[in-house]
Amino acid sequence: MLTRKQHELLMFIHERLKEAGIPPSYEEMKGALDLKSKSGIHRLIMSLEERGFIRRLPNRARALEVVRLPESVSPGLASGGRRGGFSPNVIEGSLGRVKPVESGGAASDDGAGIAIPVMGRIAAGVPISAIQDHSHNITVPPEMMGHGEHFALEVNGDSMIEAGILDGDTVLIKKVNNAQSGEIVVALVDDEEATLKRLRRKGHSVALEAANPNYETRIYGPDQVSVQGRLVGLLRRY
Repeated sequence: MLTRKQHELLMFIHERLKEAGIPPSYEEMKGALDLKSKSGIHRLIMSLEERGFIRRLPNRARALEVVRLPESVSPGLASGGRRGGFSPNVIEGSLGRVKPVESGGAASDDGAGIAIPVMGRIAAGVPISAIQDHSHNITVPPEMMGHGEHFALEVNGDSMIEAGILDGDTVLIKKVNNAQSGEIVVALVDDEEATLKRLRRKGHSVALEAANPNYETRIYGPDQVSVQGRLVGLLRRY
């Protein structure tokens, strides 16, 4: 599943290759998608490459190849810009671990408990497109649930391993649109890509902090990050 911006960029590259035989420059892509930063294009290119839609050819400038196209083209792709005029602050924080519910049946449809929808995968690493469509349900112990709406996501990546969240785990998320500094959240960046990280705030800066020294903390402006949910539980299959 592609986000609208990913889909729009893929089709722009495809059409340019058909018309001119060479891919567009990053500056042309930025203008076509009405973005204010080439870093946004770089993230979209990485996401399309990770999903197998394009391939970057080595040792050649501006060398992009469209490997495949989506099965359907969504009409009315919207354009949205990256916000500017932001000076980031450095945000520091400590790590904390999440204790999983260690149950072989926790990530299945069997057994007693409350059925929670699984809404695709969430990146604990490089951000990926999420939250996706409802794929299936899992059964969650009632004691893990509080008030409000909940959903689950399957973890992809290792950026939160020092918080006890491993690749392949299933996280239980309470649907909220705000969170306290220090909480682990599902964060949507620039209305395009989602990731599971610890939220930090300082002044007008918002940081998404990994729990793995191999990943850097990324700092954004206040209007670049929106909270989609807060981590309330962790399920692990053995």
